[in-house]
Amino acid sequence: MEEPFQYDMMVDEALRGVVRRALKQAAQHGLPGNHHFYITFKTRGEGVSIPPYLLEKYADEMTIVLQFQFWDLEIEEEFFGVSLSFNDVRERLVIPLAAITGFADPSVKFGLQFQTLEDGELSEADQVDASEDGTEEPVPEGDDDGAAMGQVVSLDNFRKKK
Repeated sequence: MEEPFQYDMMVDEALRGVVRRALKQAAQHGLPGNHHFYITFKTRGEGVSIPPYLLEKYADEMTIVLQFQFWDLEIEEEFFGVSLSFNDVRERLVIPLAAITGFADPSVKFGLQFQTLEDGELSEADQVDASEDGTEEPVPEGDDDGAAMGQVVSLDNFRKKK
């Protein structure tokens, strides 16, 4: 019997709306001050489009950083697209919002974690930073000063226990 009120799904949808709105604002107005986004997603999620060499390197999850150099950020109802530089090559990534497992703006210590439908638990993400010079660098934990991130909202708190 299906639960009449699927609150976990409602909360998930609402929080993904926060991500969509933040991305939309960044696309329209840029990222002010020290704002920057870490977006972790399932590389093999339905509808994800990334270059094959990135899929090979990041077979499960990947984190991208939107900060200084990103282009053509486009946000639709169910996905977003962005161009980033990897080793001096500009690549187009298309990421459905449903494939996102984490979103953070360390400048204000804000973060969200999601579970994708095929996930039981979140795994450690393979993290990459498309840096200013186009080289890949590991993404540090916490904010720029190395301080711990702020409160992360986990949807597990809202899920029905089995």
